[in-house]
Amino acid sequence: MPKKGFSRRNLLACSAGLPMLAAGQGRPGDGQADGYVDILRPPDRVTAFLESETVPLTHGGQRWTAKGISVEAEPHGSAMPVRIEAPDAPLMRLHLRWQAAVPERWRILNDQWERSYGDLEWRCLAGERVLPWYFLAFDGRTTHAYGVETGASSFAFWQVDPVGISLWIDVRNGGGAVRLGDRTLEAATVRTRRGAAGETAFQSARRFCQLLCGRPRLPAEPVYGGNNWYYAYGRNCSASDIQRDSSLIAELAPTGTNRPFMVIDDGWSLTNTSGPWERGNDRFPDMPALAATMKRTGVRPGIWLRPLRTTAALPEGSRLPNHSGSRGMIDPTIPEMLEIVRQDIRRMASWGFELIKHDYTSFDLLGRWGFTMGADLTDAGWHFADRSRTTAEVALALYRTIREAAGSALVLGCNTFGHLSAGLFELQRTGDDTSGRDFNRTRRMGVNTLAFRGPQHRAFFDLDADCAPITPQLPWDLASRWLELVAASGTALFVSPDPKALTPDSKQAIQRAFAAAAVPREVSEPLDWMETTTPGRWRIAGRTVDYDWYGPDGGTPFPR
Repeated sequence: MPKKGFSRRNLLACSAGLPMLAAGQGRPGDGQADGYVDILRPPDRVTAFLESETVPLTHGGQRWTAKGISVEAEPHGSAMPVRIEAPDAPLMRLHLRWQAAVPERWRILNDQWERSYGDLEWRCLAGERVLPWYFLAFDGRTTHAYGVETGASSFAFWQVDPVGISLWIDVRNGGGAVRLGDRTLEAATVRTRRGAAGETAFQSARRFCQLLCGRPRLPAEPVYGGNNWYYAYGRNCSASDIQRDSSLIAELAPTGTNRPFMVIDDGWSLTNTSGPWERGNDRFPDMPALAATMKRTGVRPGIWLRPLRTTAALPEGSRLPNHSGSRGMIDPTIPEMLEIVRQDIRRMASWGFELIKHDYTSFDLLGRWGFTMGADLTDAGWHFADRSRTTAEVALALYRTIREAAGSALVLGCNTFGHLSAGLFELQRTGDDTSGRDFNRTRRMGVNTLAFRGPQHRAFFDLDADCAPITPQLPWDLASRWLELVAASGTALFVSPDPKALTPDSKQAIQRAFAAAAVPREVSEPLDWMETTTPGRWRIAGRTVDYDWYGPDGGTPFPR
């Protein structure tokens, strides 16, 4: 039998993928009349998880305490900071629980820890579902929002079930307990937003993201241009290839002061995907001269690196212990190692690169891709050299170092924790890779992240849903639709055109796309995002535009 308060009708609807009860059709008492559940109040329970025991905390005054642990979680105006003191306790996590009759009609949208992987979607209640950072709840009429502010000193996720809402605050150091000592940890700040009548779910999401990040760092002008990854894939690329690509990008860009970027992706360094990042390989003999040539061609030079990976000889103990997929990355909690990152970024800026794309930091820190992080984020049993900081604080220190070292260059984070990047980096790759070989991947990753993370655009950073590849392996009718949508979306546009795939038609399409992407635009809104993970109906500049992402052959499981 269904649990009390959760109807058989909606259980069957969820399992069949059918619409749930509309607002007002639930049983009395299943939530407030408008479907909003108020948690901007002290939690009903707080539990601390230590290395070897679970400790329920006792509420007294404004604090929950037990065994030397003290937690403050009291509303202050429209926010609720969560502060932790644990001078001697080996603390791992906190669980904050609000008992509430959650409306069974809620449909919930998740976020992800770092990039998304085609896995953002509206779903019915699923109590075990991990909801990193924030979630949206649509009650049939309005959309309510719950989350933590960006730049938190912890990794926070939510869970929602018919009888309450949970917030889990992960304060570990790597896969072990943090040693806070005598300081107070400002772990996270809870924010909520009651939906307003007349606004769409997308509008509600955008306004909430603006609430979560008070001071985004944004480019002065829209960002667009080229990137060589999706036809070169790091192989057989050279400085002369980049010069050719730069000439093409400059030729197809509109006239005016907002010049396009040309980003040199992986393949230029001495060892490919690894440092040392001190100079290029024999195909890229003079990086400062290449950057200068690119500027004279009419593009703004950009460059890629993986800052935590190097083959250089380092002192013993300078690398992270092997865990999950991470193998010997430098430990950024060691000051000398963080200084290596600082000098690498400064060097690229001094070479003349005006956009620095840094990659892999979430994987290289925790050893997992976002879709495998789940509730535990990383393997247990390892830690950073400095155990006094949480993993989130370690990542923030790394990101602040990159931002400071880049100077006036724009910073684009890829495979980084978006909620920790907000306010630091101007641009963020918000989804996993599109593809120059298989359009199925572009549809799954690119369209999904553009739609479901669109609310973060210019609220957290400028959104990069990833490149529009143009290659012989991709059907032009589908590839051109992705190019057109990104160009019209108001988000950053990077194209990756294989010279072998260029035709008069494709060059004209890139020219039109650049003209659209070079000027400020309101972010496009997906209109069917509650019905599909790959929205095909969009509101663009006040018009409704339909895209067929499948073509006559459908989503074939094999590349064409």
